[in-house]
Amino acid sequence: MPSKGVHVFTYIAVQGISIEISVPKQTRTIDQVNQFWNGALEVETRNIDSFFNKSGRFTFKVFKNKTNLVTEQWIEVNAITGNASGGTMDTIAQTPAILKDNIIITYGFYEAGPGHDLLPSRHQCYIAITPNYADWMGKLVPPNSPLESKPFRRFVLPSAHDVGMNSMQSSEAVLKKIGGAIVSTMVHDNKLMSEITDAVSGPAIALIAPNIIHSLAITQKDSLFDMLAIGARYFEFRPAHCHKAIIPSKALPDRLYFQHSAIPGMAYEVFLKDVVSFLVARPTEIVVVQLRWDGVPGECARPSDQEQREYLDTALKTANGALLAGNIDDLRNKSIGQLRKEKKRLIMLVNVDSLSTYTDEGNASLNGDSIVAAFPKVLPNEQVCRGRNFVNIQCQATAANIPKAIVYSVLEAGTTTSCILATKGICDSKTLPWVRDNALRTCGSETLVVVMNDFLDGATVDVGVQLSRQRLGK
Repeated sequence: MPSKGVHVFTYIAVQGISIEISVPKQTRTIDQVNQFWNGALEVETRNIDSFFNKSGRFTFKVFKNKTNLVTEQWIEVNAITGNASGGTMDTIAQTPAILKDNIIITYGFYEAGPGHDLLPSRHQCYIAITPNYADWMGKLVPPNSPLESKPFRRFVLPSAHDVGMNSMQSSEAVLKKIGGAIVSTMVHDNKLMSEITDAVSGPAIALIAPNIIHSLAITQKDSLFDMLAIGARYFEFRPAHCHKAIIPSKALPDRLYFQHSAIPGMAYEVFLKDVVSFLVARPTEIVVVQLRWDGVPGECARPSDQEQREYLDTALKTANGALLAGNIDDLRNKSIGQLRKEKKRLIMLVNVDSLSTYTDEGNASLNGDSIVAAFPKVLPNEQVCRGRNFVNIQCQATAANIPKAIVYSVLEAGTTTSCILATKGICDSKTLPWVRDNALRTCGSETLVVVMNDFLDGATVDVGVQLSRQRLGK
């Protein structure tokens, strides 16, 4: 009988929490703590009583102490066509982190449709439940405790990859003003655009421009405030002015924006303002920001040193002296207590070298195997990390570098079909256990470590927090 599968990935880091997942006439409960669990359920036509409507509901419920319902999320899955729609997970934008009862639930849903080529044939759902980590540094290293004398570089910092691409707001403003024809300029990748134009006519590209941008560039779905509450403490930001072909339209104010190629995302001044506001409200926390311009075309003017200082000074003024900017020397040489005492809890870096696990070939994966295979090659032992500014372990898969995956996402894109989202659960179920089990051995405890991921989730953060605890105990 026809059926459609849903592959579910879970991680629980809070005692007394359980997750109930269900489809018609099939229910499973997961309550193991600190384990990466995954399994598949089948929406089967034989289990759907209606003769004409063969859609069945996939649901997950989160319970506290077995009986207290924290949240319930669901979507309708057609067992015959494979389509998923309706409910509370119908769009990526409908799945923000849930902050409730001092826990955080991060989750996402990918609609596989009938399945194409390399992409998953089952729908994908990931769920992670962790404590509210808005103050995780303060709880791990309380003020005036002996641990404050430990070097800041002992921390393992969770990171949201491409933090500025958490919404379509800026891109939609450009498309509305100029039209979809500008998408080829924004993508700035002739090879990729040729793959798309081979499959669809030029005029039609303008009609699906939002799908192209969404599939290529949207890597986060939570607000910056929520990412910080989830536990992110390291961000890479690529601030630049919009492409010179966009500026004359005045679709956006001529300011600095996060640029993904030439696709504009979060405004830099908003990013800085929100980070400063968070740090002022959370006096034990420390955030590292690295400015870089990888992949940003020359037509997007980069800020001068003076312009960078002006943006930063404007943001810091709102702290009324409660916060100062640190630098790479502070990151490498000062203790946690020193940084707090000196108010240098916003460490600003510009094009600082690091040891990164990322490669175009290795991270261009749909199942995470090549990413995990690269980890021990880049990080064979702690000797290779010594003397480095920091180590960046990049867990995110760049499915956007696989043309076939992009073409499907673009041509048949819906509100839950991002090929970037398609890789999330399966890759995390392999990469994060490796990081948890090997980072202490391969990176040692004397070099700052960053763990970076798309669609920042609680499992990524919890791995970073637990590794920080171990390294601080050394």
